[in-house]
Amino acid sequence: FARVAEAEEVSSGQKVGRLQLFDIMHRKKDGSPMTSEAGEIMEKLKQKKAEYEAVALTDSSFNHENIDNRIITKVLSLERYGRVRFQGSGVTPTQYFGSSSQQYMPSGSQAQVEV
Repeated sequence: FARVAEAEEVSSGQKVGRLQLFDIMHRKKDGSPMTSEAGEIMEKLKQKKAEYEAVALTDSSFNHENIDNRIITKVLSLERYGRVRFQGSGVTPTQYFGSSSQQYMPSGSQAQVEV
């Protein structure tokens, strides 16, 4: 994932987000989805992104930070503990999200850890 993201960043000159990386990694060279399941997920991700963009246009207090992360969590559920989707096997949540983020842990797991 990191190599593909880096190559895309070099060619486009822009940072590649997690949604864009999912799209790149799950398409064939002809542009079609690799599998029907990947196509369905891509469609759900696009719909969710459109919903968030519509809310952002109407609500001036909408927090634009981490929109990609919120969309991925809504469509694909929470991150597995200790992993970050679409970032490769070596990236930990602390490295990607920062040390204060609890986004990747389900709320039930947080309660169990605190007890």
